[in-house]
Amino acid sequence: MHASELNLLLNLRTVSRYSIVAGILLSLVAKACGVFPLELQVLLALIALAVGIPHGAVDHLITTPKLTGFKLALFMAAYLGVVALAIAFILAQNTLGFQIVVLMSAVHFGIGDSAFIGEINARRKPATKFAKYFYALAAGFVPVVIPLVTSESTKALNRVNPNLVNWVGPWATLILTLVLVLAASSVLAMLVTKRTQEAIDLLLLIALALVAPPLVAFAVYFGLWHALRHTGRLTLQLDASAKQHQKGRTAGAFAKAFIAGLPALLITICGAAVLGWSRGFVLGQDLLWYLLVVVWALTVPHMILTAKLDAKALA
Repeated sequence: MHASELNLLLNLRTVSRYSIVAGILLSLVAKACGVFPLELQVLLALIALAVGIPHGAVDHLITTPKLTGFKLALFMAAYLGVVALAIAFILAQNTLGFQIVVLMSAVHFGIGDSAFIGEINARRKPATKFAKYFYALAAGFVPVVIPLVTSESTKALNRVNPNLVNWVGPWATLILTLVLVLAASSVLAMLVTKRTQEAIDLLLLIALALVAPPLVAFAVYFGLWHALRHTGRLTLQLDASAKQHQKGRTAGAFAKAFIAGLPALLITICGAAVLGWSRGFVLGQDLLWYLLVVVWALTVPHMILTAKLDAKALA
C-alpha cells in the first residue's frame, strides 16, 4: 500500500513540474511572438478553476467522516454560512477582501506544498533535514504574490475587477523585492541542507511567476500544481482511494478522490452564476470575477478543515 501511495505522490510531483515547465515555455513563445490575447488567458484561468475546484470538495469526508443526520446538516449549514459571510465581505470590501485572500492563499498553498513533501518523506527514509516552514513561506508567497505585483498585473487585475488594480498601493516594488529575497534564501537553504528536489520545485515556481502572465501563472499553478498535489494527499485518507492503493492501482486511487469532488464543481459554478445574476451578471465580462469570489470564499472553510491533515503531515 505504501509503495502505491509513494508512487502516486512522486508521479504527481513529476506531472506538476512538467506542467510548470510547459507554462513557462508557452509564455516565452507567446512573448516572443508578441501574441497572448487576454481573453485566452481568462479562458485558461476558468479552466484552471474548473480543474482545481474538486480538490477541496471532499475534505469533510476525511476530517468528519462519522457525521450523519442532524449533525451532518448542522455541519453543512455552518460550512455554507462561513462561505456566505466570506462572499458578502469580499463583495462589500473588494480591496481589503482581496488583500486577505492573497495572504490566506499564500499561507494555505505554502503549508499544503510542505505537507505534500512531508507525506513523501513519511513513506521513505528522509536523507536530510527538511526546513519545512521556511520552504512553506517561499512555496506559498512566490506563486501567489509575485504575479500580482509585476508590471503585467495591472492588465490582468483590471480584467478581473478594476477595484483590485491598486491593491498594494505604492508598495509593489518593495513587496516584489522582499518575496524574491525570501525565495532566493529558501532555495539556498534547500541546497545547503541537500534538499535538491525542493530547490528544483522553488526554482520552477519562481520562473513561472516571473515569466508567465498573471492569469496564466495562476492557471498553471492552481490547476496543475496545487490541486494535483492536494488530491494526491486526499488519496491517503479517503477510504475508496485507500482500497485502490491496497491493490496497487495508483491511477484508480487518484480517480476516486477526483471524482468524489466533481459534484462540487457543478454546485460552485451554479452558485457563482446565481450570485452574478443577482448583481447584474454579464457573462463574458463578469464570470471570472464571481467564480473567483466563490472559490476564495470556499477556501476559508477548506483551510480550516485541512489544518488537521496539514499538521499531521508536517509533524
